Amino acid sequence: MSGSRSSGAQVPPATASGDRLAVIASHLSSYGLGSPANMAGEKDAALAAEPVGGPTMKEIPSQVVYEDQKILAFRDISPQAPIHIIIIPKVKDGLSRLLKAEERHIEVLGSLLYGANIVAKQEGLEDGFRIVINDGPNGCQSVYHLHVHLLRGRQMNWPPG
Repeated sequence: MSGSRSSGAQVPPATASGDRLAVIASHLSSYGLGSPANMAGEKDAALAAEPVGGPTMKEIPSQVVYEDQKILAFRDISPQAPIHIIIIPKVKDGLSRLLKAEERHIEVLGSLLYGANIVAKQEGLEDGFRIVINDGPNGCQSVYHLHVHLLRGRQMNWPPG
């Protein structure tokens, strides 16, 4: 990943149309839930979610904070920390969860983490943050499109969960 990669990156302006983002949420539509916030908690949302083969995009309001040719980063609409940013690959390519990753996904997986690096610097998080990838029902995955959570703004505890 060279330095020229970031030259195509941009932070979209916050406009009325720019505040709308096509994000992954097909399982929420099929359950008629609207968002995981309508459930008792993230664990319940994960247990109710099922991987589906149909469309994975839905319009929901959000604020894009970073975008390049491979990834999109936006503020979570149901944040679990003062700073909670979701980073997704623009093309799903079978990556419904980390366990589905194949050798052909190495570049996009690297792009997700490198994108987290860019977003963290952009947000002024040089002194630390947490990256989370939930995988499967027992990993509390509620949206079946691989995504990275970047969390910060409160002291993170160990062990997590």
